Amino acid sequence: MWATVKHPAFAGHPMFVVQPLDQDGKDVGQSFVAIDRVQAGVGDKVLVLTEGTGVRQLVKQGDVVPIRSAIVGIVDRVDLG
Repeated sequence: MWATVKHPAFAGHPMFVVQPLDQDGKDVGQSFVAIDRVQAGVGDKVLVLTEGTGVRQLVKQGDVVPIRSAIVGIVDRVDLG
């Protein structure tokens, strides 16, 4: 994702539009923006942290940061028991 204007807190953080998936890999829910912490690529299945306090701890920019979601892992495989 590319933006001409963004909040300064997003500077230096690549961003992706993320689409949640169900266990069958089908789209579910609304897409959202997340910063990328793991160098994910377009089309990768990713693990996203959507808890504000955890994201604030990752970016280390203080308590008032408008970043709510961060990609924290790339999923290689999913095994359903």
